[in-house]
Amino acid sequence: MIAAAAYQQSIDVASALPALQSATVRQECEHFGAAAYRVLTGCHPANAVIDDDFSFDRHVLASILAVAAMESGPVAERAGLAVADLAAMMAHWFPAACGMGFAHGGAAEPDDDETAMVRDLLLMNRSSDSDTSRWLAAMIARRAMEPNHLWEDLGLRDRSELTRLLSRHFAPIASRNTQNMRWKRFFYRALCESDGFVMCTTPVCTECRDVDLCFGDESGESRMADRRREASLAASLAPSAE
Repeated sequence: MIAAAAYQQSIDVASALPALQSATVRQECEHFGAAAYRVLTGCHPANAVIDDDFSFDRHVLASILAVAAMESGPVAERAGLAVADLAAMMAHWFPAACGMGFAHGGAAEPDDDETAMVRDLLLMNRSSDSDTSRWLAAMIARRAMEPNHLWEDLGLRDRSELTRLLSRHFAPIASRNTQNMRWKRFFYRALCESDGFVMCTTPVCTECRDVDLCFGDESGESRMADRRREASLAASLAPSAE
């Protein structure tokens, strides 16, 4: 009974991260995503220390949940997990957040074909059979459907964190990206090759006019850092209450 109660409580917490948006957060001019990350980990994402594998995995999972919480719709759907999987992940990785009693936030929608293809590609290339790698496969596949660089839509701080994530949990496919191709493009190239198709008509990348689409710069400011800067600027421009 105790285990069942804790599991149900984790469902309530995990599926309702949007309830974190509060007057206190607004008063502190801290963006919702960063506030969600802080509740999960106890620090701002910019200050996260990820020297060891445990802290790195925790940072990645919190980042994905936080960026999903920034968007409209249930966190489960935006993060790419079934509600039960999201609850189990919360109970395992963020047990301290499970006692905050947020309301339920809705169920995830079924994966579309494209998301399922990327997820299955990652599942076939897992470095281990852990639940964490299974959850990450689903989360990465769902976030790959968003329009920005993949590391940005995972809420990570830069591309190097994504490369570390894939090398740690999906080494068989990560090791094949020897030319540092953009990860989304690389996933789709791998899917095409597995089905016997050739994605490009140009025989070598150096002869392709669209080479920047596959290998262009992926630097930039993380989504949460960008929103934090916007919030601080808005606060500085707001009229005084005097």
